[in-house]
Amino acid sequence: MAKKIEGKKEVQFSLVYRDMWQSSGKYVPRRDQLAKVAPVIIDMGCFDRVETNGGASEQVNLLYGENPNLAVRTFTKPFNEAGIKTHMLDRGLNALRMNPVPADVRQLMYKVKHAQGTDITRIFCGLNDPRNIIPSIKWAKAAGMTAQATMCITYSKVHTAEYYINLAEELIAGGAQEICLKDMAGIGRPHMLGVIVAAIKEKHPDIIIQYHGHSGPGFSVASMMEVAKAGGDVLDVAMEPLSWGKVHPDVITIQAMLKDAGFQVKDINMKAYMQARSLTQSFMDDFLGYWIDPKNSLMTSLLVGCGLPGGMMGSLMADLKGMHAAINANLRKKGQHELSEDELLVELFDEVQRIWPMLGTPCLVTPFSQYVKNAALMNLYSRSMDEKPFTRMDPAMWGMILGKSGKLPGELAPEIIELAKEKGFEFYTGDPQALYPDELPRFIKEMEELGWDRGQDDEELFEFAMHEKQYREYKSGQAKEQFNNDLIERMKKAGKPIPEHLLPKKEEAKADDDMAAVAVALGMYYGKPAAQCQLSTVNCQLNDGRRHATEWNRKIYGMNNLM
Repeated sequence: MAKKIEGKKEVQFSLVYRDMWQSSGKYVPRRDQLAKVAPVIIDMGCFDRVETNGGASEQVNLLYGENPNLAVRTFTKPFNEAGIKTHMLDRGLNALRMNPVPADVRQLMYKVKHAQGTDITRIFCGLNDPRNIIPSIKWAKAAGMTAQATMCITYSKVHTAEYYINLAEELIAGGAQEICLKDMAGIGRPHMLGVIVAAIKEKHPDIIIQYHGHSGPGFSVASMMEVAKAGGDVLDVAMEPLSWGKVHPDVITIQAMLKDAGFQVKDINMKAYMQARSLTQSFMDDFLGYWIDPKNSLMTSLLVGCGLPGGMMGSLMADLKGMHAAINANLRKKGQHELSEDELLVELFDEVQRIWPMLGTPCLVTPFSQYVKNAALMNLYSRSMDEKPFTRMDPAMWGMILGKSGKLPGELAPEIIELAKEKGFEFYTGDPQALYPDELPRFIKEMEELGWDRGQDDEELFEFAMHEKQYREYKSGQAKEQFNNDLIERMKKAGKPIPEHLLPKKEEAKADDDMAAVAVALGMYYGKPAAQCQLSTVNCQLNDGRRHATEWNRKIYGMNNLM
């Protein structure tokens, strides 16, 4: 531990190892990889905190067929033993998924995560609605965790310094032990961030303030200096090969900048840094890099106006490419100029900027950034079809508009309100949590019927209740198979040799009634005919194994009431 130097303000660093990966691509390292890199991160000697889990990390473990509970325990343990605090990202009402979660499942999450070794939970709501944050503060503290209430930072006529200062007061009054400024798109203006931090510190000098900023638009280094000068305590940083671009600033730069400015910061063990850098690159080479868009390594000032987070650029570009051909086909039919991909991207950014205030100015963070981006993209498609805008919004988008996710920071445009009335929708002003009743008893009952273990500290029960669909696929082996097939295709496209352990075994190519039954069950679960549901290398026909499907659903894969 570094000794405190009198007269120098100490600034600590947190390595956001989890977000480094998920802002760059889709997946996070496996349990065995996390076990390798954790001791090296500790040896770097400059981190007081590490982000170990939360966000989508538990969910993507299930998606590649691994147990997230084992991964979290493995990664947090060395940091716990070294006295480095671990923290997780928590989406408030949505907890660790994209849609609202019942209160009993949210409450269980904090008990499970604390037992797994996570010290701090960073609770955020993309609407900055305290009703979605304050219950989590209380549940986290009751479970023994530190409750870090989070303000999602963006830049608009609604989101002023005064707005955030008042929000911080409300969250601290609600029991927050720390405050995080989550600048997920990196568009918070440095001066404004300094004003916010200084105001909070003036009234609450003992409240720890942590700043999380992305580097995409280019403000992040200046923002970190302003936050530190105003009294900020902890800065989130990254390291190569997953720093900069649309991710986070590198600890080397930020440490050098603050040290020169007279702050007390810990030294970096560069030998350990290079070792952690090499390990991280090896994880990318192993499999994680196949889901990383190279464009995420580039900064762009185009994000300043639209305010979209850099971390979603990979999925945005995939969606854009999928829509590009359809829009051009419509334009071609009308004899109009076809758009290049860059032209369409600029049009999308412009449309996001235009409709964002019309939709109540939600902070552009998960899941609301996806909602607004999707609405903008569908508006561009509707325009190419000569349709009115906002005619293709999905139920999740309407849920946000109608207040089912919380109170929007800004006002809805009159045309959006009128459209809701035309569709017969009703606006909701009550507590969002009241719309989602408790569900744990249902999951407990089903696990008992299936003979599934609830796990240490009820962690398997929690995962089942939090990520029901993905957990079923993980238990059945379907997730691992789907992931391996996807990985094989990506490796083929990249011209890479396929490791033997990924290739299907010969015996897996034999169909029998039982395998066909599972195909039927899974096919019906996904709403597809069994002929489209591929297990191993077997394409099972609908009639094969139907007599066994219900029994396999019930006893093996926990798919009751799906037939």
